[in-house]
Amino acid sequence: MNLDELRKVRKENLLAHKKKKREYYLKSKFKKKVINYEDELNDINFLSKIKEIAHNQKLYVDGRMDSIKKKLKEYQEFKKEYYKQNKEKILEYNKEYRERKKEELREYRRDYYKKLKNKNKLEKE
Repeated sequence: MNLDELRKVRKENLLAHKKKKREYYLKSKFKKKVINYEDELNDINFLSKIKEIAHNQKLYVDGRMDSIKKKLKEYQEFKKEYYKQNKEKILEYNKEYRERKKEELREYRRDYYKKLKNKNKLEKE
């Protein structure tokens, strides 16, 4: 196969995928019920709908709490391990970065502390 044939096949596959995706979207769109927002969100039903939504979200999060905590713990362990493995590289990079940006950082700190000082003066007055 030459490059033109590959491009043609790729384009055909992409078009077929887009068509399939669109059909799935339209099929799921027609399955959904039509919502009458005036009835759903009037003064009488609005508070109950908000409570229902909040309740459903809480149930979802509570159901996934263990997996969420597990993923957070895994991520923290991963970050610790990564830092241990690359500590020297990170410190070296930070040192080089500070050297490159020394003047900019100095100017930034100077401006920051001036603003902070002015803010504190205004609060005291």
